[in-house]
Amino acid sequence: MTDQPAVTPDRPHDLVGIGIGPFNLSLAALAHGVPAAPGHPHPLAATFYEQNPAFHWHPGLLIDGATLQVPFLADLVTLADPASPWTFLNYLRAHDRLYPFYFAERFHIERTEYDAYCRWVSRQLPGLHFGHQVDAIRWNTDRHLFEVDFTQLDPAGEAEALGRAYTRHIALGVGTEPFVPEPLRPLTDAGGLPVIHSADYLHHRQELLDAGHITVIGSGQSGAEIFLDLLRTRPHGAEKIHWLARTPAFAPMEYSKLGLEHFTPDYTRYFHALPEAVRDTLVPGQWQLHKGIDADTIAAIHDELYRRTLHGTWPDATLTPGVTVRTAGRIAGRLSGTRIELHLSHTQQATRTRLTTDAVVLATGYRERPLDTLLAGLAPRIRRDASGRPRIDEAFRLDLDPTVTGHIYVQNAERHTHGVGAPDLGLAAWRSATILNDLTGTTPYPLPQRTAFTTFGLAPRPAPRVPGQGAARSPQDEYR
Repeated sequence: MTDQPAVTPDRPHDLVGIGIGPFNLSLAALAHGVPAAPGHPHPLAATFYEQNPAFHWHPGLLIDGATLQVPFLADLVTLADPASPWTFLNYLRAHDRLYPFYFAERFHIERTEYDAYCRWVSRQLPGLHFGHQVDAIRWNTDRHLFEVDFTQLDPAGEAEALGRAYTRHIALGVGTEPFVPEPLRPLTDAGGLPVIHSADYLHHRQELLDAGHITVIGSGQSGAEIFLDLLRTRPHGAEKIHWLARTPAFAPMEYSKLGLEHFTPDYTRYFHALPEAVRDTLVPGQWQLHKGIDADTIAAIHDELYRRTLHGTWPDATLTPGVTVRTAGRIAGRLSGTRIELHLSHTQQATRTRLTTDAVVLATGYRERPLDTLLAGLAPRIRRDASGRPRIDEAFRLDLDPTVTGHIYVQNAERHTHGVGAPDLGLAAWRSATILNDLTGTTPYPLPQRTAFTTFGLAPRPAPRVPGQGAARSPQDEYR
């Protein structure tokens, strides 16, 4: 962490980033050394605050062998600036590992390596302040600046000092938080039971392995990886694992080359231009683009299950899609202590049953972290859509009252306006570059005009030509 500079209304920051996950780390890396404005002799004055004591990316899910679902080129900077010192390849070079990586021929790197790469960047970039919790944001109408109040935390997470920063613009990158469906909240609220979210899996792995029977809930990549990891460590013939999912199948992620074009700037722009009601109908139907399971993981699960049939018995592992958990609670076991009872219903069969288990892993995904508390001081100035969500323009700026002359940019809080690519690492560098180009009023990062072979919409039909003005229309014009 760098020393906190003296920041006053007379010497404000150009940009304050709140949260240091991969997306704001990407923004910080690309902002490093960028001029603040056209002809400005000094680089952009940017600082970033994060309440955690250091950078860590999903530490509870860094399972051995688990890989990113995007190529290594989807690092913090490469797709906007492949010559940046903060590329993944430069990280390998700095650690004398370029040749081993070259011969490994890996397009998808392990999550642990991506985490190590991001930590390497975070330790070298100036202006990153870990152990700083942002408490409030306000607009100072006299100074035409944002005020950012924060609490500096000690290593134990206790308040150590209070501070305030002034800035022309803000970038919110507070990330997502684990989601627990309503029927399962009684289990997590009660405590004292081995019911954990997948985000904390590795922190409780041994406790889960010691359980007699384990149930994994959730059909996405995390649920699949956790099921596979548990399966590999359970004894043959006595695995005692259930894997339940709401989806009608344990479906592979859409990973065809044209399907992946939904994660391009072209599709993002197309999606943003659609009416709000249309956007809202699209996102739920696109779950397989980002909530399916990697085909290699599905194959590995099937291979492991098949190996366990070689001696003539089937594994004690039950995989059931199309299941909804209606309610959940605790019951007293006959021969053991408290157990967990799940009340299930099957969507297609319209049947119900109960499942008793000793431990539950909730691979139920994440939700965007609410911004209302952090932005409470700006609430009257934020314009919202018909569903009460913040409006976000094409440049990733909150739609604010015109009296607020500064911008608040958002990262991974705009799925409702920008589509399924919002949380995708492959769009991180492009979004960061878009923000910096807009913020500086220049193009420090020239961006491609076209990124997909797919044309996602029809071009508007030209206005009819008025007789006597220009060429006459032909019948074919009706179809152009």
